[in-house]
Formats: sequence, structure tokens, C-alpha cells
Amino acid sequence: SGRLSFYGLPAIADGCTNNFPYEPTIDQGPADALTVWSVASLLFLLVGIGACLLFVGRDKEADWKASVPPYPMMSADGNQPASIRGLLKFVVVVGLLLLGQTLVGGAVAHYRADPGSFYGLDLSSVFPSQLVRTWHIQLAILWVATGFVLGGLIISRIFGGKEWKGLATMTYFLFGAFGFVIFGSLLAEWAGLAGWWGNGSGSFWLGSQGWEYVEMGRAFQLIMIVGFLVWAYVLIRNTMPALKVPGKRFLAWVFLAFAICVPVFYIPAIFFDDMTNYTVVDTWRFWMIHLWVEGFFEAFATTMVAMIFVEMGIVSRQRGIKIIILEAILTFMGGIIGTGHHWYFEGQSTFNMAVSSCFSAMEVVPLVLLCLEGWRFYRISRVGGAEGVVHQHKWVFNYFMAVGFWNFIGAGVFGFLINMPIVSYFEIGTYLTPNHGHAALFGVFGFLSLGLCVYALRKNLNDAQWASVKLWIKCSFWGFNIGLAMMIALSLLPSGFIQLWDVIHNGYWHARSIEFVTNDTMSLTGWLRMPGDVVFILFGAVPFFIGACKAWWINWKSRHAVED
Repeated sequence: SGRLSFYGLPAIADGCTNNFPYEPTIDQGPADALTVWSVASLLFLLVGIGACLLFVGRDKEADWKASVPPYPMMSADGNQPASIRGLLKFVVVVGLLLLGQTLVGGAVAHYRADPGSFYGLDLSSVFPSQLVRTWHIQLAILWVATGFVLGGLIISRIFGGKEWKGLATMTYFLFGAFGFVIFGSLLAEWAGLAGWWGNGSGSFWLGSQGWEYVEMGRAFQLIMIVGFLVWAYVLIRNTMPALKVPGKRFLAWVFLAFAICVPVFYIPAIFFDDMTNYTVVDTWRFWMIHLWVEGFFEAFATTMVAMIFVEMGIVSRQRGIKIIILEAILTFMGGIIGTGHHWYFEGQSTFNMAVSSCFSAMEVVPLVLLCLEGWRFYRISRVGGAEGVVHQHKWVFNYFMAVGFWNFIGAGVFGFLINMPIVSYFEIGTYLTPNHGHAALFGVFGFLSLGLCVYALRKNLNDAQWASVKLWIKCSFWGFNIGLAMMIALSLLPSGFIQLWDVIHNGYWHARSIEFVTNDTMSLTGWLRMPGDVVFILFGAVPFFIGACKAWWINWKSRHAVED
């Protein structure tokens, strides 16, 4: 009874908690439904992958290559309009936030391996572990979202093809607004933990709301929603000329539909306050985390990538439309209902587990399709007249190809592993969860956001200018990939399986206890995180930030030289 009170759960388990948590000393184990629906989810997965392979095998349109560029291309010559040049500042901010997040992440990992000190320094007196953990997650969301904001602005401007009056001013306004939200919220969270806002509603509105992934104070959250709505307005104005072109009209409408969904489906993040019931909060919280990020943001991202390839003349318009629609169907089919895999053990019914486990397994299917399409594009892009475009945008493509790889590994393999009810019952809250989170969040949305940033860099630099920046981008690409792989292989994945083993043998409470997570074995796997972190920071984040700053400086100097 003492152990059960540790979890705040009743002594008698019911269908709503599915006998969670696991406690062998009182014969509390997984409910039968967990095994049954785990098997059913495997069937859904295998049938879905089989249908995907059948579709690809029957596809007669195996060639992605467009016969000619369908639209006039905006060349990468460094002579871009003011609204495109202004986006280089966004890339610098992305690089700065990414560098900050990696440094904070290193501190989080160190707190795990050596909670008592930071190489002899009392770092926790200035940056307590709660703060660096909050900043680590918050910074990840902010720099990824900034990259997506940049991507929407540049793609809509290129696709629309017109520089309307006030566009550059609106771009600068968005830069200032997002900068205020980003840096203001981070400092306010620090002040909140220092006690500046008190313990009441002041901390909720200005400091941290206290919910993972929704840490930002409510006031800053509201300002960010307004910023997203203004961003959507800019995208609509940018894209309107394309709505009058028959060949562009459908792609433009799809782009705008998903762009508008980005601010609209973030709004549920304010559907609760600091006094709302936990189950209600977690319902809306994962509505925002799962549906906003893995649903509408992913559909918007797929649309942006397809439009980039269409604009370059590498992908035919028909092929781009086909991929967008198919990806959206598969993503939403599995993602919307599959959101329930977050709610297996917190008051939802067994029916939620049944449908969400099966449809969650279907989320792997579009990832398999992405891998197949990525390989197909990789082959086609290197033959048949596309060499010039591919060579010019090689590192943009490489970042996008990394998205496909990590999408399958991080979101597909590691995500499906922990989404199965029988596995989730034992592993939830162990290191298998951040193993999936790092591989999926950075590997998918991170690489995609950085790919959009590299696209903006390349558009604003001519070949000679790009040559001095390219080496930094190349180094960062390999530093990110190698560093992330080392983090997973040396630390996160081994830690997760060691902890899972202890859950099964000694109970959930034991594997989550401070004594276990700080024992010699877990401390060793914590220290093994360092090599991957060093590679990720020194050869990934630092070169990317330097490359972004150098590109901005080169562009600024060349522009003012022309004006003089």
C-alpha cells in the first residue's frame, strides 16, 4: 500500500488505469487487454506495410523527374528581394537557439550522471536542474518552430512570385515578435523559478505553466498565437497570386489549408488553467503535442518539401500533389486516433487503448513510404538533367534525406516499440521514452527545420559566397547525424533497456527510484552520453551557427557594397 500511495493511485486497480503501475510484490500486473491489443496492433502494422508496398509496386509513375521545370525558378544568385534577404536573421536565431539547447542538454545529461556537482562547480545554485530541463525542451520547440516559420515565409514568397507592399516590414515585425516571445519566455521562466512571480497565478501567466512541452507562461503563449495568426496572414498574401495560376492553384490551396491549421490547432494549448483536472489537462496537452506537431505540422512540412522540389523542377506537379495527399491521408489516419496511445493509464477507457494502439501502429506506414520515396528520389536526382539543380542544392537535399532516415528509425521503430500497450505498461517514463523523443524530434522535425534554413541560406548566396559557407554546413550535417547516433547507441537505448529490465524484475517504483537511476551502471551509461554530446555540439551546433552568421554577414556586406 505504501508503494501504491507513492503513485497516488487507488489500491484496487480498475479498467481505467489498466492495472498500472506494475508491482509484482502484490501480484499487480498488466491487464489482459494490453496483450490482446498489442497483438492486434502488430496485425495493423503488417497489413499497413503490405498495402504500402503493394501501392508502391503498382505505381506506374516511378520517375519523380519532371520533364521541364514547371515554373520559373528563383535562382540562387544572392540577388533576392528584401523579404527573402530578411529571412537570414531567422536562420541566425535558429542557430543560436539550437546551440543554446545543445549546451543546456549537455547540462541535463550531466545532472543525471553526476547530480552532486558540475566538475566541482555548484551549477545548480544558478541553473537548477528543473530550469535546464525546462529550457532544453522549450528551446527545442522554439528553434524548430522558428525554422518552420521561415520555411513558410520563403516558400510562399517564391511560389506566389510577387513582392507586395509591406511584406518586408511584416517580416521584420514577425522577427521581432517571435524574438520577444522566445527570449522573454526563457528569462521569465528563470525568474519564475527564482520566485519573482510568487506561487500563485503570476507564475502561471509569466513563468512556467508546469506542464512538460507546455512550459511557456500563458501570457507569452497568447502572444505567440497572435504571432502565428499574423504569419498565416502573410502566407495568405504571399500565396494569393498563385491561386490565379491554373497549374499552381491546387498546391497553393493545400499549402494555405495546412498553414492555417498551424495556429488554429495550437489554440487547444490554452484550454486549461492551473486548476484544471489532470486528465482534462493531459487530453488537451497531447492534443497540442501530438496532433499539432505530428499531425498538422507534419502535413505542412510535407507540403513545403514537395513545393520546393516542384519549384526546382525535380518533381512533377502531379507527383508532388499525389505525395502530399497520400501522406496527409496516412498521417491523419494513424495520427488522429493514435493520439490516445498517450492515455493508456490515466483514466481513459479500454476502448481508447484498443483503437489508439491499432491506429498508432499505422503511423509507421507513411514513414515506410517516405523511405521508399526518398530512395527513389535519391536515385532519380542523380541522372537525367537534374545535376545542376541537385549540385546547387546538395546540402538542402541531404538534410531532407536525413529526415526520411530518422523518421523511420526514431518515429517508426522506436516510436512503435513504446506505443505498444504491453511495452508501454513497463517502459513508460523510462529512458526508452527520451530515446524515441531525441531520435524523432531532432531527427525528423529538427533536420527538416534545418533543411529549410539551409534552403534560405542557399537562395541568398551566389556560388562563390556559398563556397565559404558550405564547409560549415557540411560539417554540421555529419556532426548532427553522428552525434545523434552516438547518443542513442551509447547512452539512451542501453539505459532504456537496463531500466526496462529492472521494471520487469523489481517493479516500476524500483526502476524509477533515485537509488536505481544513480547506481553505478546507470551513471556509466550517463557518462557515455558525453562523446555523442561533444560531437553533436562541437561538430554540429557550433558549425551551423557559424555558417548562419557568416552567410548573414556576407549577404549584408554585399548588399551594402552595391548600395554604396
